[in-house]
Amino acid sequence: MNSQHKHIPPAGEGNDRTTLLPTLDRSVSKVEVTGFEARHYDVLMNVITAGTYPLFIRRVVRNMNISPDDDILILGSGTGRNACLMQRYLSANGSIIGLDIGDEMLSQAQKRCRSKQKVTFEKRRIDEPLPYSEAFDKVFMSFVMHGFVQEDRDTIIDNAFAALRPGGKFLILDYAECEPTESSWLVRKVFQAECPLATDFVRRDFKEILNAHGFDRFDVRLYYFGHVRLLAAHKRDVS
Repeated sequence: MNSQHKHIPPAGEGNDRTTLLPTLDRSVSKVEVTGFEARHYDVLMNVITAGTYPLFIRRVVRNMNISPDDDILILGSGTGRNACLMQRYLSANGSIIGLDIGDEMLSQAQKRCRSKQKVTFEKRRIDEPLPYSEAFDKVFMSFVMHGFVQEDRDTIIDNAFAALRPGGKFLILDYAECEPTESSWLVRKVFQAECPLATDFVRRDFKEILNAHGFDRFDVRLYYFGHVRLLAAHKRDVS
């Protein structure tokens, strides 16, 4: 792994965990899921969570407080499971666009949601500029943000900001902020199995990072004994 240590100011000078972080390159990322893992992703998630994932993700979607007319952008739409759940809360005026880079994931999502009106999927990289401007009420990510280097996370946040209407909500479902080396043995094992970028992710203050990108009015919901977080942030209305 190509890494070195340097001072990282974005997460806040007063946060000891983020004062010294390794600089990680994109080669350590596991964000793109392919092959066996892609074809059986939902089953693997169910196994890893001891069968609790379906109930968990339904609870998360309820907690999103989706309005019937919402237009929703999903960054990293995976197998389409989340999009199909969200669609249940929408009226004929609402819509969902899911973005993913993996052909296998997109194929599964399109098959799963083929009967769902107003749900579409596109092949796009979310860590490159996107063509949307104030077109969505909500932008959602599920266990995707931690797999990027911080430079690319910043681009993704800017994409979400641009895509949202004023006052729109950016929702990030991912690991909660923590120090893995000071956590339980099970949490340490999880982060040992994850890519190093996940450890980097949970050591950063994402409220502060999002605030620097134009978001405020944060809301947090915790799951799995506080180890998983749904962080909601509103696009600052400067009008």
